Amino acid sequence: MTVDRQQRIFAAAIFSGVKMKTYTNILGMLAAAVLIQAAARADELGSTVITNAIATNTRYGLFNGLDHRSSYTQGSFPEPFLVDDSGFEDNEARLDWTHTKAGSQHSDEVKAEVEKGFGNLTLEIEVPYERNYDAGAVSQGIGNIDLGARYPFYEYVSGSGFFDTTFGGAMEVGIPASSAISINPEFVPKMFNDTKVGDHFTMQSIYGWSTLTGGGADGGAQTFEDGYDFGWTIQHRELPLPGVQQFIPMFELVGETPLNKDNSGQTSLTGNACFRLNLKAIGRVQPRLGLGYIFPLNNNARADVHNGIVTSLVFEY
Repeated sequence: MTVDRQQRIFAAAIFSGVKMKTYTNILGMLAAAVLIQAAARADELGSTVITNAIATNTRYGLFNGLDHRSSYTQGSFPEPFLVDDSGFEDNEARLDWTHTKAGSQHSDEVKAEVEKGFGNLTLEIEVPYERNYDAGAVSQGIGNIDLGARYPFYEYVSGSGFFDTTFGGAMEVGIPASSAISINPEFVPKMFNDTKVGDHFTMQSIYGWSTLTGGGADGGAQTFEDGYDFGWTIQHRELPLPGVQQFIPMFELVGETPLNKDNSGQTSLTGNACFRLNLKAIGRVQPRLGLGYIFPLNNNARADVHNGIVTSLVFEY
């Protein structure tokens, strides 16, 4: 074999080795690309699975009816004035004064209330004192001492959290204080809904069936009660009032419809234009001030109330 032929064979071998190495590198790069893409896809799928798992795991309670993402227990709903409170309260005490008048009649009520939360359950006790004046005659005394409880049974929160609603049930029992204005025991089973839309709007609605037991003219009276509270929460960064954490303009509608006795079916509808100032906390205590103007919305309500005011001082601790 000549030297020239040996050189050509040697060059061909080298070239074949270079080609093989090149093909190997290309295949290796392609394999790496495929593996990276597969890993990325697996990570994406894994994230989706984890997200779905997290979303599934937000449900809890009886029949998975509740949702950990719900704002119901996070203090997002302002305390109503005339409408029965339906939001969750952990530790709260409040003192309200309501003054109404209709012609020569006028009435004052001072009410003290304490609420305590246990899990999702809220328990409350209310002790009112009333004084009524009518054509020179005065009646006054402690009203029914109300014991109440409420609990949510279904919550729905949209994926983005923009829409957040809670349905629940409540029970109120009025224990008579044997005063001139507190004679009949009262039982009021209730249903409520608390809804939050976006960062500002809240609506609380509650429906109750009141039954008075015992004797007297009011014994056996049944009344359908409904209330609606609309609020718009404005944070301090949006309206920097000194010492105010939240400013909440509110509007309330309160309806009462007797179901028997003489006024059966005659609904009384009252409105309340009001606001709350949730002040900055002092240590562990946050004061919340409220003021409202009460007015009738139909003739049945006008027979009892021409106008009135309500003030409220709440301490959350």
